[in-house]
Amino acid sequence: MTKKERYKAFIEYFRENEPNPETELHYSNPYELLVAVILSAQCTDKRVNLTTPALFEKFPTAEHLSNAHFDEVFPLIRSISYPNNKSKHIIGMAKMLVEDFDNIVPAEVKELVKLPGVGRKTANVISSVVYNNPTMAVDTHVFRVSKRLGLVAQKLTTPLAVEKDLVKHIPKEDIPKAHHWLILHGRYVCLARKPKCEECNITSFCKYYAKNLDNIGLKP
Repeated sequence: MTKKERYKAFIEYFRENEPNPETELHYSNPYELLVAVILSAQCTDKRVNLTTPALFEKFPTAEHLSNAHFDEVFPLIRSISYPNNKSKHIIGMAKMLVEDFDNIVPAEVKELVKLPGVGRKTANVISSVVYNNPTMAVDTHVFRVSKRLGLVAQKLTTPLAVEKDLVKHIPKEDIPKAHHWLILHGRYVCLARKPKCEECNITSFCKYYAKNLDNIGLKP
């Protein structure tokens, strides 16, 4: 199977079976999503979703959060990873959002990464989810699954390299969805330590499955 054929099979399967994938982070506006994505770094979406309701109740807008003190924010997010740094980041983000961006979450990655706590991955998520731009956020799931499927080469060692290769081969209109397709498949099926190949519906074009068929113990 050629790389072009593999991408075609990948896109056709998920277009049919997951036509409208969405982020699992809970939010009601771009400001809330931006905060949630910052908090989700090296933390599960489930934990973030348990944390943000109280945070958003106390700081419902960027203006409210921009005027917050560290000691007000930290107790509300102390259950997630790196609460010290993230408290500072979201307060700083809110200040810059209000002062430099007229309280409007930017659409472009180059503007989003100026905000405290916002790296390229977070910026790509916001640009993609909020504005439906063709940006591909590469987290650990996307990095792992895209390589296992054979969409990108094993020799690509950085998230940026994987991002560029995926964007080059996926139609623009599918890129925002493909981000979620890869994340959700990695989260629930193609697990890091023990992928659930016996439950997977896309083994027909998966390089990992073909290579490890004997070890997996499944017949083609």
